[in-house]
Amino acid sequence: MTRPVAGRRAGSSAGDKGRAGKTGAQKTTGRTGVGQTEAVQKTGGKKAAGHHLQTPARERSLRLFFGLALPEAVISDLAQAQSKLSSNWRKVEGNQLHITLAYLPGVPEGRVAILRELGTRLAAEAGPMTLRLRGTGYHPNVGTPRVWFVKVEGEGLAELAARLSAELDALGFPTEGKFQPHVTLARKKGPAPRLPPLSFAQEWEAAQLHLIHTFLPRDKTGPVYDTVSRFALTGRGPLIAPVVHQTSESPIPEFPASDPPVSPS
Repeated sequence: MTRPVAGRRAGSSAGDKGRAGKTGAQKTTGRTGVGQTEAVQKTGGKKAAGHHLQTPARERSLRLFFGLALPEAVISDLAQAQSKLSSNWRKVEGNQLHITLAYLPGVPEGRVAILRELGTRLAAEAGPMTLRLRGTGYHPNVGTPRVWFVKVEGEGLAELAARLSAELDALGFPTEGKFQPHVTLARKKGPAPRLPPLSFAQEWEAAQLHLIHTFLPRDKTGPVYDTVSRFALTGRGPLIAPVVHQTSESPIPEFPASDPPVSPS
């Protein structure tokens, strides 16, 4: 909407045309604020009848990641392990347990469709993967830990993560952190005792790749993960990509976020 220039009174249509003719150009600037960007329009000496200036909304940035979900049987076994935690640990709810392949901390909402296209394309090349849980660990491994997790391994897992990272980089999507195959079981902020190491024998087939939106609800009890898209892994085998080797001390993303959910597809 066109606003009168500060310090002047909005005049009649005829007065406006007269002033436009004298100045030769008129600029209307909207103030930059939350959800808005600055807009400048030149009329070229003529007032466009029936047109109003609109300040475009600033495109919100989303925190997304590509990941793999866990089957109910695995979630149930991990829940039994979580029951051994003290009250200072905040467990990750069963429906939020996942394996992160590539974390994208700032995706413009208008570019989510590109990520969906990428997921569709890679899922058509990569086949289902047999994954296994290993032992538990802490991050950091020395000092006071903040994250308790269980390691994951499987043929094709590192290749898929490496291919995702390379493709995202080529598309101009910055990723955060290096791939470390794990499932986060709990987080904490205050002092809490460590549990003795646990090992698992679960094995399952991962047949879907997920694009997930992470955000922090108003009660701030912990990040929430909403699946935006699912992609069936229908390829013939592992992708050809360089394997990224990680150490146990590589940072584990904790996904702080404050965005509202994005619509699934």
